[in-house]
Amino acid sequence: MNAVTPLKMTAEEYLAWEEKQETKHEFYHGLVYEVYAMTGARDAHVTATLNVAALFKSHLRGTPCRTYIADMKLQAEESDAYFYPDVFVTCDGRDKASEYHKSFPKLIVEVLSPSTAGYDRGDKFAAYRRLASLEEYVLVDAARFSVDLFRKDALGRWVLYPSEGMETVEFASIGLTVSLAGIFEDVEPGSPAQASPTDSTPAH
Repeated sequence: MNAVTPLKMTAEEYLAWEEKQETKHEFYHGLVYEVYAMTGARDAHVTATLNVAALFKSHLRGTPCRTYIADMKLQAEESDAYFYPDVFVTCDGRDKASEYHKSFPKLIVEVLSPSTAGYDRGDKFAAYRRLASLEEYVLVDAARFSVDLFRKDALGRWVLYPSEGMETVEFASIGLTVSLAGIFEDVEPGSPAQASPTDSTPAH
């Protein structure tokens, strides 16, 4: 992964600046990083993302909940951050206030790639955990056909529910149980993706 120097700016500057950009950028602790697609895993990554989003949208049809994919920003205000999750669900009416970003997710899903897996499991999860509205955080590994689901319990502790040995995944936050086969439908087995040489996602 190429170490591209991130831009420095405030959250307010970032929001105004990014509206004029042609590519997506995430903001974390005063630094701006460009979000690049992963070469090699694009088909698997996009297919798994679409499968999850479609399952959620179908299940939530007719409810106040909305499913968003990677083009919608998510604000993690307490962590001074804005991210682009692969999929997230919000059922909070306050999220209707902003057309460009949401702030009160109930469920977040990230589809892993080799260059971002550490970031998704580390700093990004740490920022997400500070979101009071968040009930579940899910990591989908399209290379290994596995899912790690973290659920916040009644004491505020995050408990891991891995898919190993299971045929289904329960998304308790939205009352949905789906098969692993449904999540990985049309995802072709293959080697893990290689990151683009210009990928500047922060390595944490």
